[in-house]
Amino acid sequence: MADQRPLALITGASSGIGLELAKQFAQHGYDLVVAAEDGGIESAAVTLRTAGSETVQVEAVRVDLATSDGVQRLYSALGGRAVDAAALNAGVGLGGAFLDNDLGDELKLIQLNVVSTVHLAKLLLRDMIAAESGKLLITSSIASTMPGSFQAIYNASKSFLQSFAEALQNELKDSPVTITSLMPGPTETNFFHRAGMDDTPMGRAGKDDPATVARQGFEALMAGKDRQVTTTLKTKAQELSNKILPDKLKAAAHRKMAEPDEHKDD
Repeated sequence: MADQRPLALITGASSGIGLELAKQFAQHGYDLVVAAEDGGIESAAVTLRTAGSETVQVEAVRVDLATSDGVQRLYSALGGRAVDAAALNAGVGLGGAFLDNDLGDELKLIQLNVVSTVHLAKLLLRDMIAAESGKLLITSSIASTMPGSFQAIYNASKSFLQSFAEALQNELKDSPVTITSLMPGPTETNFFHRAGMDDTPMGRAGKDDPATVARQGFEALMAGKDRQVTTTLKTKAQELSNKILPDKLKAAAHRKMAEPDEHKDD
């Protein structure tokens, strides 16, 4: 890595919001360490090296962050280099009825979305505090603001991350290290297909542009903002309504968006 350039770590960077976040860092002169479980991280790294006006150095780490060993492998790949900014974006969704879903899939979601984020945050923030500098982005979701009928474990994982980010913001308020939560609404990525939600109103509906979501998240991170709700009117309106609606109504509304067509016929 070039000594004169800052270093950013981005997880879940092979596609979607994570890849677009990595492009933002590359375009702003950061060298990168990017991670994902799938082989697409290698081709993403090739794209990222020339994503900006100058070539940056990119190290791709293919690793399963749903395991503790995977998190440690990623952290070790930094080789002791200081991380100036990190985007903890790796995550997975899972649609369907709780009683129908496989417990193993649900526990892996918790391991990836929640446990790996906590583990990496512990490692990175200790280094940032010691260096008296650093910025950390945690990808939460607008889903964190409502009970997730037919997406129960996913929404709960994002509620954890949102609460976690807000708690860290308070704990570190007197330090130079900043924590930003990114709260996108439904975004045009492979997320809904991988979550088995193609046959839901949410899966079929129009979605936000991942490049726009990432740009807004990056700008919020650089500005040291506490949170960034993606600025489409639909997502903004959903956040505002979720502040005042009772949880039972929010759960019912989420059911209408996330219930599979097949389940409605039961």
